[in-house]
Amino acid sequence: MRNAAVQTRVRADHRRADLYCALGGALLVATAFLVPRILSEQWRNDLYAGAAPIFGSWLPHIGWGTGPAIGIAALVVAYGPNLARRLPWRRALLLTWVTSLAWAFALAMVDGWQRGFAGRLTTHDEYLHEVGGVTDIAAMLRGFSGRILDFQPDSWTTHVSGHPPGALLSFVLLDRAGLGGGAWAALLCMSVGCAAAVAVPVTIRTLGADAEQKARAALPFLALAPAAIWLAVSADALFAGVTAWAVALSAIATRQRRGWVVAACGAGALFGFALFLSYGMILMAVPAAAVLLARGLRPALPALVAALLVVALFNAAGFWWLDGYHLVVQRYYQGIASDRPYSYWVWANLAGTVCAIGLAPVAAAHRVVRGLRFGTLLRGPDTPGSAGRLVRWRDAVDPVALVAGAGFAALLLADLSGLSKAETERIWLPFEVWALAGAALLPARGVRGWLAVQAGGTLVLAHVILTNW
Repeated sequence: MRNAAVQTRVRADHRRADLYCALGGALLVATAFLVPRILSEQWRNDLYAGAAPIFGSWLPHIGWGTGPAIGIAALVVAYGPNLARRLPWRRALLLTWVTSLAWAFALAMVDGWQRGFAGRLTTHDEYLHEVGGVTDIAAMLRGFSGRILDFQPDSWTTHVSGHPPGALLSFVLLDRAGLGGGAWAALLCMSVGCAAAVAVPVTIRTLGADAEQKARAALPFLALAPAAIWLAVSADALFAGVTAWAVALSAIATRQRRGWVVAACGAGALFGFALFLSYGMILMAVPAAAVLLARGLRPALPALVAALLVVALFNAAGFWWLDGYHLVVQRYYQGIASDRPYSYWVWANLAGTVCAIGLAPVAAAHRVVRGLRFGTLLRGPDTPGSAGRLVRWRDAVDPVALVAGAGFAALLLADLSGLSKAETERIWLPFEVWALAGAALLPARGVRGWLAVQAGGTLVLAHVILTNW
């Protein structure tokens, strides 16, 4: 009886902590929205974000995607948790991906076909603006670094200059395949980006003998992710999908007896290519390292070889990653980043992240910290030696807490770098999809309520703010 009473009290304390964490997240978002309205107009203009901390403008509106988005949200809230528990594993994954696609597309259609979907990647600052000018791919790669800096006649546009050539190359190849234009590019980004909703639970499932139930608990939250506002209309969605599956293949390689080398090499190739999609993808080493520490380092060597092969191929083609990175840092401060105040964005970025992941993962943040069991790693087992401590920690750590904690860690590192000021609800999509998984740690009894909170906040954002990306 005493043990039962203690457990009841502990559960009550944890639920109370859920509410406190969610309230803290909501206050952070409210403060980030209010501060720019309180301070001077000049300071507000230097933010270069009309709806700061979200990069967009205030414009209450509805569209033909409004009804479908509300309907999808209602269906996921009502039936998502049960279907996630009961469907065969592969069907549950397929349904999650399809639902994520439908949710993202419906949210995009709130802004209309051209403004919300087909035209987003065709604006002056975006990748497709440069696709027509690439007549020789080899020459583009050789001369890419020379066009990164601004204020020269042939400077790349904002997004092309701010990324390695792999991003532009992806859209050029899509165009050469006969799938040119904004609609096909957006479909590619949305399809690959929403595939992260499958990669994350696949990774969780590999991290423990009984981890499938926890992976299933994450499915409705990943299907109904607030980040879908940007997954449908941003090239960063492509980066998120590629890196998510790189981590997933790394996790699979730790479990397979046959074919693990192929999975590891696939993971390394995706990681290597991701480095040439965005410089920030170097931080995806954090989730990858977390998975390998938890399951074993066996895939590390073949993955590293495959990644270095991709780097070598780009170098042979004429682009050296480090040269591009140093030039991009210079280009970054040639633009509005030099005016945007770090004192605001260093914490307002996190408010934008809360908007992108919702309050449910924030509510579960304390559960993520507890689930990491760092005390077990520090205390160590009865047997001496650091290797023994690591083995014990591997057995104790919660798989959901592991991937969610790694996602949050990557977010914080990106934030502290000072190279992400504004637009992080889009830029940090590759990290946010992992942080979203933390919501799976919330008690099953309150899942529908938290899903409703997720959906409600997303619908408000999509209908009140006209996002730029």
